Amino acid sequence: MITASIVAFVVGVFCLQQVSTLPSLYWACLILPIAFFAYQLRFSSRIQQASKAALCLLTSLMLGFFWAAGFATVRMVDALPHAWESRSIELTGVVATLPELTQRGERFQFDVDHVLTKGATVPRHISLVFYPAGSWDEVPAFPRAAQFRAGERWRLTVRLKRPHSTQNPHVFDFESLMLANNIRATGSIKAKAKNEKLQDFVWRPQYVIEHLRELAKLRIAHVLTDKQYLGVVQALVMGDDSAITFDDWQVFLRTGTSHLMSISGLHITMLSGLAFALVSFVWRRVPQLASRLPTRKAAVVVGALTALSYSLIAGFSVPTQRTLYMLTVFAIALWSGRQLVMTQVLAFAVLVVVLLDPWAVVSAGFWLSFGAVAMISYALGGRVGQPHWFKVAVQTQWAVTVGMVPLLLMMFHQASMISLVANAFAIPLISFVVTPLALLGSFLPIDAALNLSYQALWLCMEALKWLNQLPNAVWQQHTPAMWTLLPAVVGVVWVLLPRGVPMRWLGLVGFLPMLLIAAPRPAHGEMRITVLDVGQGLSVLVQTATRAFLYDAGPKYSQQSDAGARIVVPFLQGEGISALDGLMVSHDDNDHSGGMDSLLAQMPVTWLASSLPDSRKYSTPVNKMRCFAGQQWVWDDVRFHVLFPTLESYEDSSIKDNNRSCVIKISNSAGSLLLVGDIEKQAEFQLVDSSADGLKSDILVAPHHGSKSSSTKVFIDAVQPKHTVFTAGYLNRFKHPAPKVVARYQDAGSAIHRSDYHGALTINTHSELASEHQISVSSWRKQSKRYWHDDFEH
Repeated sequence: MITASIVAFVVGVFCLQQVSTLPSLYWACLILPIAFFAYQLRFSSRIQQASKAALCLLTSLMLGFFWAAGFATVRMVDALPHAWESRSIELTGVVATLPELTQRGERFQFDVDHVLTKGATVPRHISLVFYPAGSWDEVPAFPRAAQFRAGERWRLTVRLKRPHSTQNPHVFDFESLMLANNIRATGSIKAKAKNEKLQDFVWRPQYVIEHLRELAKLRIAHVLTDKQYLGVVQALVMGDDSAITFDDWQVFLRTGTSHLMSISGLHITMLSGLAFALVSFVWRRVPQLASRLPTRKAAVVVGALTALSYSLIAGFSVPTQRTLYMLTVFAIALWSGRQLVMTQVLAFAVLVVVLLDPWAVVSAGFWLSFGAVAMISYALGGRVGQPHWFKVAVQTQWAVTVGMVPLLLMMFHQASMISLVANAFAIPLISFVVTPLALLGSFLPIDAALNLSYQALWLCMEALKWLNQLPNAVWQQHTPAMWTLLPAVVGVVWVLLPRGVPMRWLGLVGFLPMLLIAAPRPAHGEMRITVLDVGQGLSVLVQTATRAFLYDAGPKYSQQSDAGARIVVPFLQGEGISALDGLMVSHDDNDHSGGMDSLLAQMPVTWLASSLPDSRKYSTPVNKMRCFAGQQWVWDDVRFHVLFPTLESYEDSSIKDNNRSCVIKISNSAGSLLLVGDIEKQAEFQLVDSSADGLKSDILVAPHHGSKSSSTKVFIDAVQPKHTVFTAGYLNRFKHPAPKVVARYQDAGSAIHRSDYHGALTINTHSELASEHQISVSSWRKQSKRYWHDDFEH
């Protein structure tokens, strides 16, 4: 009953994280009468026993729900008022984390001590970015030394905004991560303000740890200068994976080893276990030590201290805290000398994690880490005899590989087909050779240890790259329906039954709904339009019954991150799109073409049409052509018609890239969509003159994100859009969309939609309905709203 009550408590916490509005804590008073009534029930009948059990579980569920609600209420109070967003605020505080160098600057967390600007309210914990150059267009040398150091106290002038991230189906919600990490505002430091360092170092334990991490990072960079996998070593030692290249991440993802390339529960557990084994080996051979303290207890203490030390070195992030709490429960159980019942130890570990961190349940790592431990304990528990260690290792990897498939498909819509082989050598090599040697060389002046660690890592990477070249290395599909998770889990349980149980293969039937039920597609003649929320940029998917067409690939955020890899590809895979029938990149601006290379590298594309210059280099071979007025085709009774630019315009080098944007109209019997890229007034006038009759459209993605240089009245009158979509980053530096432009569309009677306020927008056309209902627009931010998301009434 204790285990069941803990599960109910966790379910209650999970339920709270799904609500759109926090409940009043006064409702928690209902717990007392329910608990009292359950306590008064006697076991005089089976009905009363069942009732008592049900009431106990209900009490536990409500306790979990309101426990999480209390944490959330307190944390949400510490917020930046809307009135102080994007305004200059002077404050003092301490650099709380090791600065992360980016292509243009550096990012770090900042603990606010005092707010000097009169009337301003600032949360206690914020995230800041600093750009050394006075202008965004000036890119400083990279790599370079950080200007801020952990533990320094500064007086800074900053501009902040509330936590806000892009919102798209099948894509991770970074706002939940910021809430879990207690980051209640983000912003930038004004480089030209009178910023001043007030103190070289603040002697607090958390800053001392960050300083030690900084020294370790500098030492690794010094010893392994210019090494290809330097970023991987830093990730293994310190949990800082910002320097891992995009190509390496793809190798880790496709081989199912990405969990090894940052500080994970596995590394902490392996190191703790290694310390436990070494102390046990030595301790029992020294009678004086064994007589003072039993060997197992001594090994437990050292193992627990090792886990704590490594967690601190890793920055004590939420995932490392989760693992540390779980190992602490195991350590207490071992210290007490009680017989370990795996289900109870696991349940108490989950309880400790959720009690201290109620937001853990929205993290994929929570379910994957505890799910893996549960699968291993189930597959190996209750077996007769002591099998050979090699057999145990194979069974363990088999249990994790099979057991994690449903969760991996649900969360990441892919599962590696070669992970069993890849992890068989990567886990022991990374956990027992690379990581211990890297730690030894990072904190002691032993260069040989770091170099040996790197050589072992290089061998591992070469083997993983070879495996990655194998055909069909990854199974990819659409995100399954939530209900298919239940039969799949039942199937896993049946497949992992002990040998001798008849017809274990029947467990595979449980996977069939998850694998075989296809993703919904539009009916013949209809189209589904998704305007993705990529921040300050554009990417639009148009699906017909059998085809998929993408217009633009979003921006490149940094050397390591772009919308193509972070948003567009995960969305396409989640929708069950394994290849694009057509890709059109409107013009050669970063916010439209920045994600193209990542997209081409990960998604097969039949053809690419664009106005990009002939000198443009592509990371992947592709069948490319120019877009020009007059191109047209029909897919599933949906017509595609390119209206601009003219083929002759490519000979005129004086035309701006914006005014050579590909303009395409997509229409069916229920409505039409006009995509115009970043065209400005000159191009709008040309379009009106050449294609006035063909411009009228029901849906318009506003030109140039709503800039004042576009959306002339003449153009709006020609298009007459019923719906206008503005794609812009939240509080972007260009101030898009301009209020005057928005008002211009409103005056024309157009409904306004904004990606920064509404997230991704899904627009469906329904030819069988009445004309006023043929076009429906849904907002992902509204559809998936959680209590930590801001309300936008615009």
